[in-house]
Amino acid sequence: MKKITSFTIDHLKLQPGIYVSRKDPVGDQIVTTFDIRMTSPNEEPVMNTAELHTIEHLAATYLRNHKEFGPKMLYWGPMGCRTGNYLLLIGDYESRDILPLMIETFEFIRDFEGEIPGASAKDCGNYLDMNPGMAKYLAARYLDQVLYHITPDRLTYPE
Repeated sequence: MKKITSFTIDHLKLQPGIYVSRKDPVGDQIVTTFDIRMTSPNEEPVMNTAELHTIEHLAATYLRNHKEFGPKMLYWGPMGCRTGNYLLLIGDYESRDILPLMIETFEFIRDFEGEIPGASAKDCGNYLDMNPGMAKYLAARYLDQVLYHITPDRLTYPE
């Protein structure tokens, strides 16, 4: 079988950033898949499921309610390797196009107070597996170390 594109990225060179993973035509639209890489693969510990699950609930809620991008948002979810998340948007975008959106999203997570949306037995299949404190810490870390001072090499996959 042919390797899928995401398995052809050199994960030994990949650093936290925002990357266009793929663009797919769907009818007369383009769907852009973003790699929202929060940790350095194979160099630092992966995120635990509880904080990644919390980030998922908060980011998905924020993005689906966003005035501009909410109607274009198809999916936000964690990577199986637990080093980041995928964001799928309707439209033909580049990484820099969503930088302000990602800053807003991670500031929302960092500053969130209260009950995590959808974190109840009625709403979620694993509602007890949440870690808001660590999710907030990771959001702040991603903002401070990557998003606020992003460089061009963190917007395009390494060669």
